Amino acid sequence: MADESAIRYDEDSIKSLDWKEHIRLRPGMYIGKLGDGTSPDDGIYVLLKEVLDNCIDEFAMGHGKSIEISMDEGVVTIRDYGRGIPLGKLVDVVSKINTGAKYDSKAFQKSVGLNGVGTKAVNALSSYFKVQSFREGESRWAEFNKGELTAQSETEKTNEKNGTLVIFEPDNTVFKNYHYIPQYVENMIWNYCYLNAGLTLNFNKKKFISQNGLLDLLQRKTDEESLRYRIIHLKGYDIELAMSHGNQYGEEYYSFVNGQNTTQGGTHLSAFKEAIVKTVRDHFGKDYAPEDIRQSVIGAISVRIQEPVFESQTKTKLGSVTISPEDNSTTVRTFVNDFVKEHLDNFLHMHPDIKDAIKKRIEQSERERKELAGVKKLANERAKKANLHNKKLRDCRFHLGDEKFEDRLETMLFITEGDSASGSITKARSPETQAVFSLRGKPLNCFGLSKKVVYENEEFNLLQHALDIENGIEGLRFNHIIIATDADVDGSHIRLLLLTFFLQFFPDVVREGHLFILQTPLFRVRNKKETIYCYSDEEKRNAITKLGGKPEITRFKGLGEISPHEFENFIGKDIRLDPVILEKESSIPKILTYYMGKNTMERQLFIIDNLIIEKDIVSEPVVLED
Repeated sequence: MADESAIRYDEDSIKSLDWKEHIRLRPGMYIGKLGDGTSPDDGIYVLLKEVLDNCIDEFAMGHGKSIEISMDEGVVTIRDYGRGIPLGKLVDVVSKINTGAKYDSKAFQKSVGLNGVGTKAVNALSSYFKVQSFREGESRWAEFNKGELTAQSETEKTNEKNGTLVIFEPDNTVFKNYHYIPQYVENMIWNYCYLNAGLTLNFNKKKFISQNGLLDLLQRKTDEESLRYRIIHLKGYDIELAMSHGNQYGEEYYSFVNGQNTTQGGTHLSAFKEAIVKTVRDHFGKDYAPEDIRQSVIGAISVRIQEPVFESQTKTKLGSVTISPEDNSTTVRTFVNDFVKEHLDNFLHMHPDIKDAIKKRIEQSERERKELAGVKKLANERAKKANLHNKKLRDCRFHLGDEKFEDRLETMLFITEGDSASGSITKARSPETQAVFSLRGKPLNCFGLSKKVVYENEEFNLLQHALDIENGIEGLRFNHIIIATDADVDGSHIRLLLLTFFLQFFPDVVREGHLFILQTPLFRVRNKKETIYCYSDEEKRNAITKLGGKPEITRFKGLGEISPHEFENFIGKDIRLDPVILEKESSIPKILTYYMGKNTMERQLFIIDNLIIEKDIVSEPVVLED
C-alpha cells in the first residue's frame, strides 16, 4: 500500500493545461483510439475526416463543387473551393478551442462539427500543420508544429479561387509506425460522395463522384445477383434511405447524420430498423417476427438535422435529439418512423413484384429460424457445459461498459490453434485487453453449408459465444478479432477456413473492419550484442548486413517456437496486423466459390501462374476481391 504521507495534495498538485497540451495528453477524448492505421477507426483517419468535414460543410451550404485530396508518405493535403476562412480569424480557427462559425446556426445550418474542436485536434496532433485561406483575391497562411504557431504571413494578393488549403503530417511520436491504407481512405471518400450528390472529390488524381446518393452506395456494396429484388430508394426533405433483401446471413446497415458516417448507429438507425418491421407488419397484416423481417436486409439511411447530439467527439453514434431547436415535439425517431411508414408502404402498394419478393424472403427466414430453434437450444446448453471461459477462452479483464470508450477499442481476441501457440500468447498477452481462444485442430470447411452447422460444430458454436455475435455484431465483445496461425501451409489453411466461417455466417465482422491476420516474425537474426526480428526475406538480408559476420539465423515456422518473452514484442505496442478488407465491388459468394469451391479452374490457373518456392511476406492488408 502506498505511503499516504508521501503523496502530496496541495496547490502545486493543481495544474492547468492549455488546449494543445490537453489534446496531446488525452487524445482519446478527441479522436478515439490512436492506432497505426490498420483499423478504419484509427486516429489518423479521424484527423483526415475532421478536415474533410469542414470542406463538406462548405459544399452543403452551396459553396464549392470539388475537393482535392492527396497523400504522399503520410503528408496529407486537402484543398476545397468554399468561401475560405475569414482571414482575420485564420489562426484562431485552428488554434483556439471552442472557436468557429458553427455556433451560429445561420452560417452552418446542418453541419457535423459543432464543438469547435476538429481542426484544433488535427493541429495539436500533427508534427506539421499548415492552413491557408483564399478569399476574394486575398490570402493568408499560418504554420504550426504540434499546435505551436511557428510562422504566419500578412495578407497577400492572390489569383487563387476562394477556398481553404490544409496540409498536415500526423505526429509519429503519437501515432507509432502509422500508415494510411488507401482502401479505408477511398471508402471514406465514397461515403462523402454518396451523401453529397454532384460533389467531386479527387484523391491522388483519382476521381470520385455520385449522382444517385444512397442508391449508388448499395449498388456498389452489393452484387445484383445476390439481391432478392431491385433496391428501394426513397428521398424526402432531410432524409434519404435505400434498402433491399439479399441471401446473406445477418443484417447490413450504413447510417449517416449530416454527412457523418455514424458507424455505431444511434437513434436514427434504431428508428429505421423499427420502422421497417412496423411498416411490413402493417402492410401485410401479419405479426411477423422482427428477426424474420430484417434477416438479410441491406440498408442505408441518411438524415440531416440541426444541432445533432453525438455520444462522443468522434461522432460515431447519434444520441436522442429533436429535429431542430424550433421543433421540440418531433424527435429523430418520430421523424424517421413517419417517413418510412408513409413512403415504404406506398412503394409496396405501387410495386407488387417487390412486395411479393419481400414476403417470400420473410417466410424463408421464418422457416430457417424454426428449424434452428431446437439446435440452438442444445448448442447453448453444450456451451455452458463446456465451461467456455475456462477451457476455450482465456478472457481479458475488460468488460463492455466498465471501462473508458477508447479502452474498448483496444480489445483483442487472438484465435490460435494448438496448446503451444495458445500457451505462448496467453503468457505474453496484456490480460486487461487481450484474450485468447484456442482451437482444437483444423476448423470445419463450412463452405456451402447452412448456419445450422455453426451450432452443431462445437468449435464454431463456442467461438460465436466467445465473440457474442450470435444475434449480430452489436454485442461484439472484441474490437479486433485476430487470426494467429503458423507461417506454414497448415497455418495458411486454418486461416482460410476461419475466413470462410466469418464471410459465410458473420460477414459484418469483415465489412466493419474487425478481422485481422497477426504478423509474426519469420526469422530471428542475432549475434552476441543484438537481436533483430525479421518479417520478410528482405528484412532478414538487411539484418545480416547490419550485424555483419555470421550471425545466428532462426527460421520460425510455428508460433509455439516463439517464447512468451519474445511474444511480448510482437503483440504489444508494436503489434503488426494485416486487416482483412473486402473490396466494395466484391461479391462474398464469388469470393468463397473461388477460394473454397471444388477445383475451380480460375484457382488452378492462379496457383500455376504464381507457384514459387518461397515468397516474401510483406506488411499489407489482406484484400479479398473477385
